Amino acid sequence: MAIRITCINKDNGYHENPNVAITHLGWVEEQTGEKGKSTMLEIYNWIKEKNGKAYVKDGSGDKVKVITAETSNGTKYLKTVADNTVRNNLLALPEC
Repeated sequence: MAIRITCINKDNGYHENPNVAITHLGWVEEQTGEKGKSTMLEIYNWIKEKNGKAYVKDGSGDKVKVITAETSNGTKYLKTVADNTVRNNLLALPEC
């Protein structure tokens, strides 16, 4: 099962890495139509531990894979694989 991340929520604090500000992600499983909203850590663990697949659609409608990452301090977060744009595809999503 793969989910498309459709929106995000962020906290309002200062973050050296803006991706760690993401607290929740809205998603849809396009084959079944199931929709949900999960915490960043729930999606992180689903990808990392259960081999879950997630993606966003970029400005051209292409799928861009969402992957797990950690800061040098060990803070877990999500980001997209680099593509041919400098735009941050995950942070560019609308608020849920």
